[in-house]
This record gives sequence, structure tokens and C-alpha cells, in this order.
Amino acid sequence: MTKATAIVIGHTGGIGAAVFQTLQKSPVFDTVIGLGRNSEPQLDVLREASVQSAAAWAKEQGGDIRLVFDATGGLTIDGRKPEKGLKDIDPDALAMSYALNAIGPALLMKHFLPLLPRDGKAVFATLSARVGSIGDNQLGGWYGYRASKAALNQLVRTAAVEVSRRKPEAICVALHPGTVQTPLTEGFAKSGLDVQSPDVAAGRILTVLDGLTSADTGGYFDHMGKPIPW
Repeated sequence: MTKATAIVIGHTGGIGAAVFQTLQKSPVFDTVIGLGRNSEPQLDVLREASVQSAAAWAKEQGGDIRLVFDATGGLTIDGRKPEKGLKDIDPDALAMSYALNAIGPALLMKHFLPLLPRDGKAVFATLSARVGSIGDNQLGGWYGYRASKAALNQLVRTAAVEVSRRKPEAICVALHPGTVQTPLTEGFAKSGLDVQSPDVAAGRILTVLDGLTSADTGGYFDHMGKPIPW
């Protein structure tokens, strides 16, 4: 029987590390690979050459790649916190937000989606955010983060359509992990929110992924498996 492989990109971050460690204990996967800026090989989503090289390396390891989990992204850009209003928009910070939260994951899809097996369930999941929902936006602000995550959602949806033509059982989704106690959310988690530990979030995320079917591809879900408005 061909061995099953899981790949976690951004495996040293708060959520990524928890997902990586949980997968290592799972009997479902024979091999769990962690990739990121400090891994060997290195994978930096801001450099396509490193994404391409890491994908080629992963392919050479053998086994069926049944899960690619992308935990990359950024909220505070070069020390700049999310914008409160239009006056706070900075073009460089906005461009970097798109680079980290949309273009980077798009490059991951470009080079890792082709590695998924043609037959059988295989999942590419990337961390989006509820604030990327256009229909659910009632508060405004956070221009760069909202817009870049909305762009990511469209990229995921579009990639899912393309992949389904050749790999009908493959699943490509965007996930909102909920509010997780990580450096990314430090100082932004409001009282009254369900703030989860990374381990709890990882368990919920993997439960959602386990329950997905090909009918869910191209979807945008929260950490409890509920669809989020586009």
C-alpha cells in the first residue's frame, strides 16, 4: 500500500506547529513533513524559486501526498498594525499583505496542488480569516488584512474549479481557524471571544478536514466546519 504523506507549510508558527505535532501522532499519515523559512529545504512564500524547489523535493520523498496544510500569513506588516481607517493605508504595507496572504498561498497552490494524487481524497487547506468575508463585514477597518484574505478566498475557489477537472476527489479549501492564542493575535483578541489554545484549534481544524468531501471543494469554512459567507 502506498504511504500517505502530510505536509505542513509554516510548521513552526502557532497554529502550524500545533497542526504539525498533532499530525505526527496521527495513525492516518506515515510521513509528516514540515516546511518553512527555517526548514531544509527552505520554503519562503515570498520567493517562488524556494516554493518550487521545496515542492520538487517533497515529490522526491515518495508516498501519496494526501494533505497540504498552509499555515502561513501575516497580520502586522513590518511593525505596522492593521489599519483603523483609510488614513492609515500605506501602499507598501498593503502590497506586503497581499504578498504574504494571497500571492504566497497562490504560489503554494501552483506548485503543490499538482502533487496531489489523481485518485482518492487529498486536501489542500489554507488559513484564511473570517474578516476576509465581504458579506460578513460589519465593522470596517483592517483594510489590508481583509482585502488580502478576500483575495485568497477567490484564489482558492478558482484553483478548486481547475483541479476538480483532473482530480475529482481532490479538495481545496480556505479555513478560518477561529481566534487562537498566538503571536499573530496578541493584542487583538477582544474579551468575550472564544480564544483557543493552538492545540485545541489544531484538533478542530483537522476534524473539519477529516469530514470534508469533494462536494466541499472551493469552500470557505470556520473551525467548526460551518460555511462562511463570501
